Amino acid sequence: MSIRLDACAWRPIHTRIVLALGIGWALDSFEIQIVGSVIGPVGQSFHLSAQDQTVWYWTVWFVGLMVGALGFGYLADRVGRRRLFSATLLLYSAAAILTALSWGWLPFLGFRFLTALGVGGEYSAVTSAMSEFVPARLRGRTGALVMNFWSLGGIVAGIVGIVFIGGVLGPQGWRYVFLFGAVSALYGLYVRRVIPESPRWLAARGRTDEANRVIEQVSGIAAEHVRYDRRGLRLRFRASLAELWRSHRGELIYGMALDFSEASAYYGIFSFISVFVLVPSVVNVSSATVPWYFVVANLGALAGGLAVAWALERHGRRPTVLLAYSAAALSTLLLAFSASEHSPALTLAAMTVAVMFASAAWMSAYPTFSELFPTHLRATAVGAIVGVGRIGAILGVVALAETASIFGLWSAFLTLSGLWGIGALAAAIWRLRGREGRGVRLETLANGSAFAEA
Repeated sequence: MSIRLDACAWRPIHTRIVLALGIGWALDSFEIQIVGSVIGPVGQSFHLSAQDQTVWYWTVWFVGLMVGALGFGYLADRVGRRRLFSATLLLYSAAAILTALSWGWLPFLGFRFLTALGVGGEYSAVTSAMSEFVPARLRGRTGALVMNFWSLGGIVAGIVGIVFIGGVLGPQGWRYVFLFGAVSALYGLYVRRVIPESPRWLAARGRTDEANRVIEQVSGIAAEHVRYDRRGLRLRFRASLAELWRSHRGELIYGMALDFSEASAYYGIFSFISVFVLVPSVVNVSSATVPWYFVVANLGALAGGLAVAWALERHGRRPTVLLAYSAAALSTLLLAFSASEHSPALTLAAMTVAVMFASAAWMSAYPTFSELFPTHLRATAVGAIVGVGRIGAILGVVALAETASIFGLWSAFLTLSGLWGIGALAAAIWRLRGREGRGVRLETLANGSAFAEA
């Protein structure tokens, strides 16, 4: 079945699928990164201190992401990728609009939790689907390019923050920012038209005629028969997790280590910089200027993602992931030095470099670990990995806030660098013993052992 998908040339339908998945990823990014621009005005509206607001907001958000990734990931394996695209988008679109109408801090948190459920589901569905349509020789590059739409969403979030938070609509401008979530609903309708169901998922469910039609649509290559594997067609959630732990433990731990590292450190950067660095006592930047920092930093993220898209296919997954996580750890120390100099220009430059390598790290991770699992477990595995990562994000945000408050900025930055070091260590072990996925068919990767021959 997969031979036609892997052997075909790049076709217009591949471009449409990548754009559709990428736009969804950009909208997810917008929902997350806009917080850097609105967190101050939201706190003023509800009379909250910056630190209390940050800890509570991110804790609720990451719990929602964790639950959404686990729950919707399992559903994506049971009912299909395509249905989940629309369901998760419509959920977080409605919740984002309700966020704009929040009448108090607790309703605000409740609506952001619902938004996070949808975004977490997107992680599982999009990450699984993006590897199941693309020829094996282009899978890593394409996955990284889809991930790179995250940077575009961050740039849009910064620009929207500048327009709506920078005095145009006054202190309540943050409400209009969240109304941007309505765009996601329109996108949900577009996705239903453009992206077919994953042919690998259809074949795994025994729907061979439908799978064959989609394969012909995507590859342009006709065939009479489609073979499929009936394993796991009716696994329940606990049974799916048990099979992952029993048969794919090495891959699962590797993915969890990478995602724990990147989530705790990446989100830590954005929440930490907004509250503890870009403030009058450290780097004197006005609240109206903060969104510009995120716009410029996401230009760095865009560069990092494009570099990873090239490196994953040119040099392979294992060396690329190791280099990206190691560089992210080192660039954090450069940011610490710049912040200690209290220079806005130097801090902006160092923040851009740090975000560039941070984005390179996580954008190299998702295409790498998502291809290591069989089709009937892929979305569940991604959901479990993302769920563990969101636990790391909660710990990272809280740990950095507490460390900065008690021990100072340098201690917090060293903690941040150490969080990246967890992923670098996991990547170093996998570099020595793990399988390389560059150019290898998904079915071959999924059927291999966790570690390559020494």
